[in-house]
Amino acid sequence: MDNEERVTGMNHDPAKLPDHERAYRGLRDMVLYGELAPGQPVTIQGLVDALGLGMTPVREAIRRLTSQGALVFKGNRRVEVPEMSLEQYRELAFARRAVEPELARRAVENLTDDDITMLSRVDAKVDEAIERGDVRGYLEHNHLFHARLYALSGADVLIGISEMLSLRSGPSLRVMLGRHGTANLPDMHREALAAMRARDAEGVAAAILGDIEQGIASVTRSLTAADA
Repeated sequence: MDNEERVTGMNHDPAKLPDHERAYRGLRDMVLYGELAPGQPVTIQGLVDALGLGMTPVREAIRRLTSQGALVFKGNRRVEVPEMSLEQYRELAFARRAVEPELARRAVENLTDDDITMLSRVDAKVDEAIERGDVRGYLEHNHLFHARLYALSGADVLIGISEMLSLRSGPSLRVMLGRHGTANLPDMHREALAAMRARDAEGVAAAILGDIEQGIASVTRSLTAADA
């Protein structure tokens, strides 16, 4: 994925992507946005049918996602999103606290007014999804806000780590939202955007840290209750 595509979150013509990349992105989104529930096995053939692609590109997508820890192989040609323990989630949360604010801090060096306008529009979609109780829309646009901001950092190694952390932690967020909905769901995107306009790198990093801390706290409570 080139830098322009990371920033825009799209490519000019998705239909022209190779089948293996279309399969990966389609399956990745199914994991990120809760179409595959943790612990619920799905057949490889079922994924082939859902994605409308051949067995070979779907198997390659599965291989990539298992290497990222987002899927695990089960018996009888089945895969599943792994269920998350509280201790595993705490490890992911530790890594997110280290990586994501740093990506946000670095992004400020490359921010343009057009970037801020674009991020503001994405955040408006986040707010609309919260108001409508649209869990899928919230997950998609919240992830997009963070991914587009982090892409501006140019820190490819850290971006790759962040993408893996999203794939591992996203399903737990979806489970929490499925239980509690989006009512009163907080975020600190407005504070982050205000700091971006001021070109305040430390302020952006602090707002992003506060934003992810709110999500971490909600998911931790949900996992703690499930383990009780």
